[in-house]
Amino acid sequence: MTGYCPPETHAKERPVELVQLLTPEGERFEHPDHPLETTPEELRGLYRDMLLTRRFDAEAVTLQRQGELGLWASLLGQEAAQIGSGRATCPDDYVFPCYREHGVAWTRGVDPLNLLGMYRGVNHGGWDPDANNFHLYTIVIGPPLLHAVGYAMGMAREGADSAVLAYFGDGASSQGDVAEAFTFATVNAAPVVFFCQNNQWAISTPTSHQTRAPIHRRSAGWGFPGIHVDGNDVLACLAVTRSALERARRGEGPTLIEAHTYRMGPHATSDEPRRYRDDSERQTWEAKDPLLRLRAHLEKHGHTDAAYFEDLAQEAEQLALRVREGVRAMPDPDPAAMFRHVYVDEHAQVSEEQREYEAFQATFVQEGPQ
Repeated sequence: MTGYCPPETHAKERPVELVQLLTPEGERFEHPDHPLETTPEELRGLYRDMLLTRRFDAEAVTLQRQGELGLWASLLGQEAAQIGSGRATCPDDYVFPCYREHGVAWTRGVDPLNLLGMYRGVNHGGWDPDANNFHLYTIVIGPPLLHAVGYAMGMAREGADSAVLAYFGDGASSQGDVAEAFTFATVNAAPVVFFCQNNQWAISTPTSHQTRAPIHRRSAGWGFPGIHVDGNDVLACLAVTRSALERARRGEGPTLIEAHTYRMGPHATSDEPRRYRDDSERQTWEAKDPLLRLRAHLEKHGHTDAAYFEDLAQEAEQLALRVREGVRAMPDPDPAAMFRHVYVDEHAQVSEEQREYEAFQATFVQEGPQ
């Protein structure tokens, strides 16, 4: 606690459209509409969340490059948006992710190792959604919002004092499912918060090619609030999401949050972002790194010391090692499984495709003892 300075003693007013409580240089501000009080312990906890999530994510990328995973969607650069919003939820709230919300999963208590089974091809989601109130990943963009609204409407009818948090990206904002979800949510005053991580790119399509107006302003057409937040500011994401969830629990209906952030890596490990964007763009966003700004704030106000960061680095490496060993201990996926459960009864074309595939597989030389 040494050197702790309460927020009100060093925070300044910063009334801007983009809600920001922590600048890239680590300077703390107060926003008139989104107050937030934090202790040094809470700040250190948020930094730990982001660092461990980033390290886990980097290990998953490495595992995919080494052939242990079929695919991976990295969250690099989006840690603040996910940790801040995820930590704003209460245990009884329910979260509907898309497929990149690894940081949100962390805040809900989902073991990172469980996220990798689907990407290895050995299951369709390695966790029980009801155990952590965190739904399974949905690869198809858009539908999770409809699922979330339906769930929120059910919670409201049962009189539950809870809310639903639903994630989507700027690319998904072009889907009709999102517009339908907005309609159902507003006419039913559903206790749901829509959280858009605008990371500037829908694979190779920039946000400017999808919309002429900021995404958060779309909510006005449906009659509910829209908020634009600095998605690289974990404190702002925490404050904005917390207030939106509280509003939903009071029965005041949905809120749309647009977190302005950046996807530092590829859309997925099958993608090559250098084919469609300049390195200079990434370099600009590296200066806004969510971890660096919170670390700067912690150091500036004496909330940490060198030993803290050293211990945290060791914890991150231990997490990465556990994940690596856990993935390698998983069974290899059965390639023939993709032909099963396609139809209830045997299908001639699928059966023929399976025979051709198995014949092709048989042409490979098997390694090991003969």
